[in-house]
Amino acid sequence: MPFTANRDFKHNPRLFVKAEGVYYTTADGQEILDGTSGLWCSNAGHCRISIVDAIKKQSAILDFAPSFQIGSPLSFEFAERLIHMKEGFSHVFFTNSGSESVDTALKIALAYQYSRGSGTRTKFIARERSYHGVNFGGISIGGIAANRKQFNNLLNGVYHICDTHNIKHNAYSKGEPEWGIHLADDLERLVVLHDPSTIAAVIVEPLAGSTGVLIPPKGYLSRLREICDVHDILLIFDEVITGFGRLGTAFASDYFAVRPDIFTTAKGITNGTVPMGAVFCRNGIYEAFMDAPESAIELFHGYTCSGHPLACAAGLATIELYQNEGLFTRSAELAHYFQEAVHSLKGSRYVVDIRNLGMVAGIELESVHNKPTVRALEAFKQCYNKGLLVRATGDTIALSPPLIIEKNQIDFIVDVISMVLRNIS
Repeated sequence: MPFTANRDFKHNPRLFVKAEGVYYTTADGQEILDGTSGLWCSNAGHCRISIVDAIKKQSAILDFAPSFQIGSPLSFEFAERLIHMKEGFSHVFFTNSGSESVDTALKIALAYQYSRGSGTRTKFIARERSYHGVNFGGISIGGIAANRKQFNNLLNGVYHICDTHNIKHNAYSKGEPEWGIHLADDLERLVVLHDPSTIAAVIVEPLAGSTGVLIPPKGYLSRLREICDVHDILLIFDEVITGFGRLGTAFASDYFAVRPDIFTTAKGITNGTVPMGAVFCRNGIYEAFMDAPESAIELFHGYTCSGHPLACAAGLATIELYQNEGLFTRSAELAHYFQEAVHSLKGSRYVVDIRNLGMVAGIELESVHNKPTVRALEAFKQCYNKGLLVRATGDTIALSPPLIIEKNQIDFIVDVISMVLRNIS
């Protein structure tokens, strides 16, 4: 099982057999409130009928179409719908997951530099304590040691700037921390050290989720953009988690008013119903590949299921649902209530920090001596037993509930966590 203590799980399996709205149902009939949107993906809640119907209908019309030298109208329709969500971005490349989106973005960046005559630009700069999926590109640029240590043959030419997490200066910040914009200048240090003419791209998560919900300091992302502009380096945002309403806007780049050159998406693009991802490219990147004979393949990359008809049908229905129900606006409107509710846990047993932005929060716990992750995992299990699904990442409890959640359900999340923190060891 992925990212699972398999032997521990099989002693006491946790199995979901049904989902509806913000609730899962277990194999023994218990209702579990979904405090994590599945895995950061079911932003509109579960089993939404309009999405289900779109998938059913499409499966009876065109179940699969090859994507090499052949297309289906739905993939072009969905691509058109997506680029209208983001001004200045002219093309998307479809993938099947966030991990594939990241590797695709890295390959597009390398190929773009080659196509425009900058073939010396082959290096990447990423950030410590970052998560960019599990393919070889993603774990090479990722900054979580445990995800890397079992695998030796990673990409060369990858360097990491320091992370932004600092409890001493920013503990219990509500929203973007005031301290830390200067940390972006670590990028300037690495650029100068390795020569900007050798660097293809910088990649960061606007808000780092799976590494423990790390919120960027005010002005930090803008400073990264400035440094990349000075040195003509591509800036890639990994928006697999933050895309599609998590911060109250379509994308995190909208929230922070910082435009990347390329950004990755997945998860919420289909509300988690059918695996899919999309890599967005700003105007000018696609065109750089087109200086070739018309019959030539411009980008030697793709997947069997790129732009899969069922995924496109699910995606179109998902975007329609987001817009019809105003879920991005609802997310923004709920964010303050969610913030105050989560920060009410300050002073609870073992809590050393609480971080939040939009509809995402992290509650960091004091680690058990010489046993990192144990306390948060125990909290995860006890929350589950009390009818709440949370995410344990390191020693942080991560929350990212569906955007349709009600205030009384947010209260339930906080009440259960408070109860659990009083009882865990």
